[in-house]
Amino acid sequence: MTPTQEPTALPYGTPDAPRISVRGEAHLETDPELARIGITVTARGRDRRTTLDDLTRRNTAALDLIRSYGDAVHHIETGALTLTPELTHKGRGEHIRTHHGAVHLTAELTDFTTLGELTTRLADLELTRIDGPWWSLRPDSPVHRAARTQAVHAAVQRAREYAEALGTTLAALIELADTGTADTPQPRTPGRMRSMAFAGPAEDAEPAPLDLEPQRQHVHAEITARFTMIPPRL
Repeated sequence: MTPTQEPTALPYGTPDAPRISVRGEAHLETDPELARIGITVTARGRDRRTTLDDLTRRNTAALDLIRSYGDAVHHIETGALTLTPELTHKGRGEHIRTHHGAVHLTAELTDFTTLGELTTRLADLELTRIDGPWWSLRPDSPVHRAARTQAVHAAVQRAREYAEALGTTLAALIELADTGTADTPQPRTPGRMRSMAFAGPAEDAEPAPLDLEPQRQHVHAEITARFTMIPPRL
């Protein structure tokens, strides 16, 4: 090796600097921070313009209802809009039998106390379907950081225990690799609700809100760490 060449790092330890490689894991369970629901507003009619007008009216009613909950709603977005003609199956020419229209909305809520009420009121709208809720954490949730921190502490503790078993101590950290941090909610099929009539004391009375229990979230973090140890006396 010439004086200008850097020493090549070996992928393994040496008798003077033995290496130890460990894995650290953390599993946390916590309450969700977001609830997402899907809203599908539909319309159907023989006349294309009338169908579109009905779809616009129902879409506006759904959006106005969602927005009326203010800060409890974290995010609203409109997905696909479809207006499809249905042709008759009989006859030689192309004759439109009816038109089908649909608008897909998504709403995310942070206030779960109003979730049941909003979901029920949306389901009570004309020709409106509700899917969900789907529970999750925010992308920047501090729970993710807590899981990563615990995974690192677990790796250091495990490495120290191996070193102590050899009658020595750790010398330096060589590498720390993040092998995965993810939310792993328990699998569950989301509920589905269609527009429905609710019986009440008065004809215009609003339906009683649904009782929706938040689904616990499971966060997993895993890291791999490599250390050098002070050479033990074997």
